[in-house]
Amino acid sequence: MTQSLRYRALALQTACHAVNGCADTATARSHILAGIDRIHREATASLATAGRDTRLLVLPEFVLTGPPAGESIPLWGERAGLAPDGVEYARMGEMARDLDVFLSVNNYEVDEHFPGIYFQACVIFDPSGAVVLRYRRLNSMWAVTPHDVLDRYLEIYGPESLFPVADTEIGKLAPIASEEILYPEIARCFAVRGAEVFVHNSSEVASALMSPKNVAKLARAQENSAYVISANTAGLYGSGLPAMSGDGSSKIVDHRGLVLAEAAQGASMAANAEIDLGGLRTFRRRVAMENMLARQRFELYAPTYAGTRMHPANQVADIPERGDFRAVQERVIADLADRGVI
Repeated sequence: MTQSLRYRALALQTACHAVNGCADTATARSHILAGIDRIHREATASLATAGRDTRLLVLPEFVLTGPPAGESIPLWGERAGLAPDGVEYARMGEMARDLDVFLSVNNYEVDEHFPGIYFQACVIFDPSGAVVLRYRRLNSMWAVTPHDVLDRYLEIYGPESLFPVADTEIGKLAPIASEEILYPEIARCFAVRGAEVFVHNSSEVASALMSPKNVAKLARAQENSAYVISANTAGLYGSGLPAMSGDGSSKIVDHRGLVLAEAAQGASMAANAEIDLGGLRTFRRRVAMENMLARQRFELYAPTYAGTRMHPANQVADIPERGDFRAVQERVIADLADRGVI
């Protein structure tokens, strides 16, 4: 495998047209396929402008469907959940092949082993159109995650499924889903498995202020000596929310925590920049105070983590109602208060 030590990455800031208002599943599926075709056209033009040395294309979170807006979990899975072997993923693989890029996407996804529910998945395609990484989001407020069905999930997929890293010709790639950028442990678990480039699929309120996610993007890059390629939506249409609730601030952050490129608001390919993989590797191998990754002392932290219970695993035994997630968090907060943690 010939490695590309210098290449361009693009966080494509594109509009999300939600399927919440679709009359039925067939209409929603047609809407999703039309979204893939639209993004394919936008990406083709964007890559022609950014340059053919662009090897990595990152799309926003749930850009083909938008988020659920009160739909039951089974209904949302039926309308918006993609099957791993379905036509939608096949079309995205064709896009990666046509554009000759590594393509990072985020979608809701159904799983034959867990009928009636869905997961939120980050998937990376290589330039041949093959899937080289699949990650299911582990922290979510209103949806089932692998942690909620952990024993069964590990039985089926094994522990390596939780924090997968793709070793590719453009470096070791790892996904971060949306608000998981706020959890240092997520990025760190990928980093200790060798991740060099974090692809962050997001849909967030952008601001000229240092919002929590914008702070976290810089922090996750700096503390792990890794690039962050963060793609946000360019407006969220059809969900009932004001359309600009998720718009702007797609960015590329280098391994020092410095912003190399950033988009303003609206559909944009402005968040594109050169990734210097050789420079990152040299930086990680330097003897220096700023080499944060090499200076970690995990033996100090492991006993505290191992002996601490916060949000317990295996909280979902059947198909939950949306309100069940609130009830779980209420129980967790009460338990933490009883133990004097909060």
